[in-house]
Amino acid sequence: MNVKPLADRVLIRPLEEKETKKGSIIIPDTAKERPQEGEIVAVGPGRVSDDGKLVEMQVKSGNKVLYGKYSGSEVTVDDTEYLIMRESDILAIIE
Repeated sequence: MNVKPLADRVLIRPLEEKETKKGSIIIPDTAKERPQEGEIVAVGPGRVSDDGKLVEMQVKSGNKVLYGKYSGSEVTVDDTEYLIMRESDILAIIE
């Protein structure tokens, strides 16, 4: 895979949520919520500030992060689904 995000964007692989079943209720895939946790696969170089300086990214490849429920754009690369979003849409790094 050769995907390099531009500016302050990151490429995230959403982590699958653990599925818990109670009773015999089956929830279809279309009704399930999107995961809000993922692993950063690729990071852009950073954004350029108003005075022309490069502001480096605070996250790096391999970080596990939390992001907003409806953040980012879904893309499929090599039959794998990813999200591309701005660094500002990331809420926290999970350590």
